[in-house]
Amino acid sequence: MTASVPRAVLIGPPGSGKTTIGRLLAQRWGVAFRDTDADVEATAGKSVADVFVDDGEPRFRELEREAVTTALASHPGVLALGGGAVMDAHTQRALEGYAAGGGVVVFLDVALAHAAPRVGFNQSRPLLVGNPRARWVELMAARRPTYERLATVHVVSDERDPQEVAHQVAQEVQACRSA
Repeated sequence: MTASVPRAVLIGPPGSGKTTIGRLLAQRWGVAFRDTDADVEATAGKSVADVFVDDGEPRFRELEREAVTTALASHPGVLALGGGAVMDAHTQRALEGYAAGGGVVVFLDVALAHAAPRVGFNQSRPLLVGNPRARWVELMAARRPTYERLATVHVVSDERDPQEVAHQVAQEVQACRSA
């Protein structure tokens, strides 16, 4: 694996801790943290929620696919993907290629009871509008098999301190690299 690809890629549902854990890992390893949702916002010049409302989900997914592809090819730090990014076939192939080349894809898993207070199920999460708890359960049922298939490492973040989760992820990533 070259130095120009991510040290680790974090995937998982909203509220799993991708941003929090990603920042802690980046700090621990002395590398940059990057979130593809932030990349989409920078490209679009507006929030993810506004992209959904103004341009629609297909446009958001197109921008997201471009952000993931670019980051996988060039970001040497910790990369967090939006919860639904893994559902794109191109992104799945890119993650499979990254993992095949020695990269580590970390599935941060979380139960609804623990995701709800973290996410708050507010309007900034466009796919959770309406009945956010029911939508989260539906999205997770659809996405879980893909998260599990793409993951090199599976870490549950329920009822755990972020530092503890980051420590476990760091150990798991190191073990994958040593194998």
